[in-house]
Amino acid sequence: MLNRADIFDAIESQLSPASAVDGHLAVMMLRVEGLREVSLRFGYAIGEEAHVRARDLIRGALRPIDRVFSAGEDSFALVLPGLHGHNHVLLAAARLLQTFELPLHGLPYPWQGRPEMGVALHPGHADTPDLLCRRAELALADAHARGESCVLYEPREAHDEIVYEELREAIEANRLLTYFQPVWDLQRGAIAGVESLARWTSPRLGLVSPASFVGFAEKSGLIQALTRWSISTTLRHAAMLRAPGLTFAINFSPRVFARPGLVEQLMDVLEIWDLPPSVVVAEITETALVNDLASSARAMQRMRDRGVRIAIDDFGTGYASIAYLRRFPASELKIDRSLVCDLRGDPRTVKLVQSIIRMAHHMGMTTVAEGVEDQATQELLTSMGCDYAQGYHLGHPEPAGDFVARHARAN
Repeated sequence: MLNRADIFDAIESQLSPASAVDGHLAVMMLRVEGLREVSLRFGYAIGEEAHVRARDLIRGALRPIDRVFSAGEDSFALVLPGLHGHNHVLLAAARLLQTFELPLHGLPYPWQGRPEMGVALHPGHADTPDLLCRRAELALADAHARGESCVLYEPREAHDEIVYEELREAIEANRLLTYFQPVWDLQRGAIAGVESLARWTSPRLGLVSPASFVGFAEKSGLIQALTRWSISTTLRHAAMLRAPGLTFAINFSPRVFARPGLVEQLMDVLEIWDLPPSVVVAEITETALVNDLASSARAMQRMRDRGVRIAIDDFGTGYASIAYLRRFPASELKIDRSLVCDLRGDPRTVKLVQSIIRMAHHMGMTTVAEGVEDQATQELLTSMGCDYAQGYHLGHPEPAGDFVARHARAN
């Protein structure tokens, strides 16, 4: 459905000095929320009919000089030449919003879509068709994340220019990779488990940092899909390994942790791979605890009741307190790396970490130290009674398949 060559040609024709119209050239990426679900619910034929009707509505709201192209199952690319300033862009967006106020008829039921729009302008934002389209998509992702109808592109660092559709396709097509980082039992001197980490190499951006694409997923609404992918791929590798006693830690975003159905989804995947719930450690940041105390507590309790372990991540630098801890059925505290890194040079940090370890043990929880970078820190934590640790000194993250193969050979 995407005809990128035609879109680029239409933009290029307006960039040519011989044919350019006075004023700004706007490239708008428009996504009709819910349009893709029509195909899933009623079949592709009806979905294509809904797509055509939506495109006709868009054309009817624009000027004869404007161009409309299909850009995906639920998306359209609009080329709008000769706009005199940002106000004209906003007027065009207002007309499009008004067009979709009435439902589409001729379908199995009257269906009403809600458009989201991202806009990039020439010459202000970009000077090539490719860059104009990409920056319009970035603005569309911002509109989705903010819950706004129309957003103009805002300049940002190049490594942050993640496109919603690109990340969504990468998740759905399983183009991300799962990495495992070992977690060591300090008292036994052996691997006790792994933390599952997502890695993504974009064909356009190269290697994207997890902080960037996970943060983008949280803002854009893709975090639920990313969480489903993480659960499925982590437990698939766990089933391949079949190592008794080894645990697999999975990070859960505050935005999805207390959502209905998450616990059932986790249990379903465990059943598919015939794994006991005890192999999973659900890691939740302190932020999740304070954002929605009641929902977080219920979700944690439901997981614990089914045998899943619960770890509070990055403990010691956020907002959780002893008062919060007594309300949550956590089984582990993960001591934040910023505290662990200061252990050797700050006696007060040593006392603080020692107090956290003692408090956790007194409350029936184990402790995991993050960011262990040298032998001296490992030995100090061991002498303090810390249960587990992870960090580059103990093992770098590696592709999950490599970890499984190596661990299988060793056993």
